Amino acid sequence: MKVEVLLPQWGMGMSEGTVTDWMKKVGDRVEEDEALAEIEAEKATQELESPATGILTEILVQKGEEAKVRSVLAIIETDD
Repeated sequence: MKVEVLLPQWGMGMSEGTVTDWMKKVGDRVEEDEALAEIEAEKATQELESPATGILTEILVQKGEEAKVRSVLAIIETDD
């Protein structure tokens, strides 16, 4: 099953964020709640956690790119 990794809205005024670093790469196994990426939004850096356990199969927003809140940053393929 494919699980979309979305950019959450951490603050009321937040409308977008910039991926400052990916801690995992395509093909890596990730665990639910494990840090996947660092996102800079509103002058603060937050860790984006994995919503599921599985394999990171796609990164749709590269390091240095901006994304809107609730947009898809990556895809995780779960075991079920």
